[in-house]
Amino acid sequence: MTPMQKVFWFIASVGNILAFTLWLNVGDLSSVLILCCTLLYTIVGFYDLKFSKHNLNRLYPSVAYIRYFLESFRVEIQQYFIANDEEEKPFNREQRSLVYQRAKNVRDTIAFGTQRNLMEENYLSAWHSLNPKTVKAETKHIIFGGDDCTQPYRASYLNISAMSFGALSRNAIEALNLGAKKAHCFHNTGEGGVSPYHLKHGGDLVWQVGSGLFGCRNDEGQFDDDMFKAMANKPQIKMIEIKLSQGAKPGHGGVLPAAKITDEIASIRHITKGQDCVSPAVNPECTTPIALLTFVKRLRQLSDGKPVGFKLCIGNPAEFLCICKAMLETNILPDFITVDGAEGGTGAAPLEFSNHLGMTCLEGIYFVHNALMGVDLRNKIRIIGSGKTASSFDLLTKIALGADTVNVARTMMLAIGCVQSRHCNTNRCPTGVATQDPVRSKAIDVNLKSERVMHFHKNTLHSFYELVGAMGLNDPADLMPQMIKKRTPSGLPISLGSLVTHLTSKALFHSTSDLGPWHHWWGQAKSDEFVSDDLYIITPLAYQTHSVSNRK
Repeated sequence: MTPMQKVFWFIASVGNILAFTLWLNVGDLSSVLILCCTLLYTIVGFYDLKFSKHNLNRLYPSVAYIRYFLESFRVEIQQYFIANDEEEKPFNREQRSLVYQRAKNVRDTIAFGTQRNLMEENYLSAWHSLNPKTVKAETKHIIFGGDDCTQPYRASYLNISAMSFGALSRNAIEALNLGAKKAHCFHNTGEGGVSPYHLKHGGDLVWQVGSGLFGCRNDEGQFDDDMFKAMANKPQIKMIEIKLSQGAKPGHGGVLPAAKITDEIASIRHITKGQDCVSPAVNPECTTPIALLTFVKRLRQLSDGKPVGFKLCIGNPAEFLCICKAMLETNILPDFITVDGAEGGTGAAPLEFSNHLGMTCLEGIYFVHNALMGVDLRNKIRIIGSGKTASSFDLLTKIALGADTVNVARTMMLAIGCVQSRHCNTNRCPTGVATQDPVRSKAIDVNLKSERVMHFHKNTLHSFYELVGAMGLNDPADLMPQMIKKRTPSGLPISLGSLVTHLTSKALFHSTSDLGPWHHWWGQAKSDEFVSDDLYIITPLAYQTHSVSNRK
């Protein structure tokens, strides 16, 4: 027997006899409580020994529950008392504090110098100029809309990324949308469809059409033109985004746990209650590159010429080049491409998918930018970067690597009160942000939190423009990859590149072996199907960086 099993049998026998004797002789309240405790301990312990399915309970009857109790708030204990400012994941204390300070519009400066190890391997930095400038007002917005778009949209450099009603509470959605309206940025609906709470306050929306086609599907789950058209032509819907994959779980459909599916959500999504809502891994309208672009054209026509694009996490590079070949053959171009990074967040995902699949955001942005340069389409298609952005320097690196604008999700959640408890998939979010529990969600003051969204947006962009100016630039579009430096294992800084060599305009039209992996991937790409051949062996030669890079 284990020591605790011996203790159990001692209390179950001797302990109960002594407690019973004490109660007979004394009979006061304390003796009653002691007897109740020993009896309860005996009953629970006997159940654990004979019937429990857990090894711990059988070996440590009754007391094993102490472990489960402590484990239930291990994250909070670690967060508040143990971890230092740089230890926690995915956002450390320094990053969260910066978001909270900027959201509250209070002092966000630090004293006594940096706490970072500036010589750390892979540490990113930028070099300043002795001729700092002020960013011009006319360069602070980006126009979305290609040649076939009749309703172009003027967007901010920083916007609210995709978060569905269902994953987030109604009050959280309202706070984000009202904040977007105050900040003059757009708010992506997420794949759960456009809810009344997205529309209530009038903030600009990007409607994401996911693989589940929520909000535009008929009773059989197929795309419905009339339903889409009715919603897409609302003035508040500014752009349409087709979701192909998500960085936090590429190759896996969206997951909304059954515990979060209310009658209202089931009605909005046109789904059944009582079971997890798992979207298909493949968008049924986008099974081939040409089908994807045909769907882009179809949605643009149904929305009366609004900008339409698609979102994906980059995996096999040849498959993105399949889309590029289809663009050239069909002459159908998306107005934008959202590049989601493998480090992105989600409410629920298999651990292996989140930890091991997909390119990071910076790698993906750099790849897509160069691919579009190689087929001479970069000046016609905007790139949106999406993946773990907490500071203005995070924003700057994504713009420098090739993004036109950046979407943020989790830091906007932090701005409205999220404490990174990581209970998003349980419906027990302690701050009411990622839950459908009406009692918890009411804790969010929509007006107050919308102000914090606005302040975070404003203060982050203010710092971003200061950084751009400090680098001697007056237009963020002049940022280039080589302006970001990465610390090597030897301690020397090198210009930030990616897995592959940069491409000049039209380089893929005359692809040769000199292009290394690009030549292989371009040769594998087909416009009529997505290939899955991943046979190219990436060598150190493919990790070269260069002193000159192309730009938009």
